[in-house]
Amino acid sequence: MVGIIFVLVLAFVTLLVMNAPIAVAIAVSSLLAILANGGDAGYTVAQRMANGVDSFPLLAIPFFIFSGYLMGRGGLARRLIDFAALFVGRLPGGLGYVNTLTCMLFGSISGSAAAAVSSVGGFMIPEMNRKGYNRDFNVAVTATAATTGLLIPPSNAMIVYSVAAGSVSIAAMFMAGILPGILIGLCIMAVSGAISVRHGYGKAAAAEAEQRPHPLVTCWRAIPSLLLIVLIIGGILKGYFTATEAAAVAVAYAFLLSVVFYREIPLRDLPGICLQTGLTTAVVMLLIGASSAMSWIMTMANIPQTVSAALMGLSKNPYVILLTINLMLLAVGMFMDLTPALLIFTPILLPVVRQLGLNDIHFGIIIIANLCIGLCTPPVGTCLFIGCGVGKTTIADVTVKALPFFVAMIFALMLITYIPWLSLAIPSMCGLLK
Repeated sequence: MVGIIFVLVLAFVTLLVMNAPIAVAIAVSSLLAILANGGDAGYTVAQRMANGVDSFPLLAIPFFIFSGYLMGRGGLARRLIDFAALFVGRLPGGLGYVNTLTCMLFGSISGSAAAAVSSVGGFMIPEMNRKGYNRDFNVAVTATAATTGLLIPPSNAMIVYSVAAGSVSIAAMFMAGILPGILIGLCIMAVSGAISVRHGYGKAAAAEAEQRPHPLVTCWRAIPSLLLIVLIIGGILKGYFTATEAAAVAVAYAFLLSVVFYREIPLRDLPGICLQTGLTTAVVMLLIGASSAMSWIMTMANIPQTVSAALMGLSKNPYVILLTINLMLLAVGMFMDLTPALLIFTPILLPVVRQLGLNDIHFGIIIIANLCIGLCTPPVGTCLFIGCGVGKTTIADVTVKALPFFVAMIFALMLITYIPWLSLAIPSMCGLLK
């Protein structure tokens, strides 16, 4: 078994250094590891990849991806920006608050951090540039705030975790992410406000607010978009539909808003949006399949038991073990995308936290919050790369401006880790805890 682990790790690291796509690195390293053990590598990896994507809950992912594209192209981001500006737009540095609050709203509706960066950032970053905010600061706010949508439901990341954990309710995960997502958003807003005040950003916010549409008009425009959250979460909690069926409902509702009600998307654009959805879904499913194969190999090699014994032998103090797990996941998030990291490390770490007495739902929020930070940290931060592309700046310049936001997110992560109530209060009130 030591030989399998050695080949697996060596091949995976080598392929990553060679800049191979992450899904290819995972699949090929799994193939080589089985070959090293003398097994039928081609059949085994193919079978495990097929089994990995053969899951009814995963059917929600392409639907949420499709609804996210419809929302991004359908004018929802602009209406949510105006809605957020009603509450925080008049404050000094108000556009930073507006950016963060809009990312929280849009990310929760679309379930995608990348969609939030491109849709909200595509409008807010140029607007903040025009109002005198620092360009790199604007990208940093957008990239970090967009990750809150992966904690505030609905979220594709929570669906993936539920599948990886095996026995975790998607509805319970959705409810568990609300308070942690809001907490991280508030921490980002606090840092944004402090930096804005220090540098004098947004002093003319009150005067600019007078030029906006009447508040009732703004609310009227935003309410249909916001109702999607109520429709999805309410329908799941009331038992009207499952999370997978809710994703299909989200597509139908987003279609009605974008094509019929707002009329932002002409019918001739739908084939292109479907094609984008198919390509994105293919990438995600390939990642899930390859990660499932690697996770199976790790289980066969007793890696979860080995890691569990090592961590429990490190210290008897649960706070120290949780801190160690957080540090490890923060490092993993810097080099691996969220989806494969969830599928690979959930089966490894879940037995450890169960020995500590942690609820599976609480740990799910911890691991997602960790990996969300990785989405905006170099060298593999997806949101960071998209934000830099939208803002036309460099990774190095944005990373410097983003450091205070990373500190704020890690502070929120520590609160989420050591205060289980933040994750379990709402699921408990909804009767979703076992």
